[in-house]
Amino acid sequence: MASLPFSAPPESERDYEVGDVVEVFCDHDNEDEERIRGWLQGVIVQVDPKMVAVQFHENVYLTDGWMVPDHVLWCPKESSNMRRRKKKRS
Repeated sequence: MASLPFSAPPESERDYEVGDVVEVFCDHDNEDEERIRGWLQGVIVQVDPKMVAVQFHENVYLTDGWMVPDHVLWCPKESSNMRRRKKKRS
């Protein structure tokens, strides 16, 4: 079998592991218990070949409006709505 050339190496930035802290762009409750859409920090609790499960402390909602009872959202690894946590400057 012939080898396939890559135009660019696979992104190592997309390799997630359990325990990684990430931010997900989702519907959630803010400090005033108002529902907003924005970036929310969570922790990866499970990794599958194509998806990752992110758990949050705050209430999170599906796109159709239902609250997720276990605070865990599943996201595709290549989702543009998920990113590594931004480092805060001290």
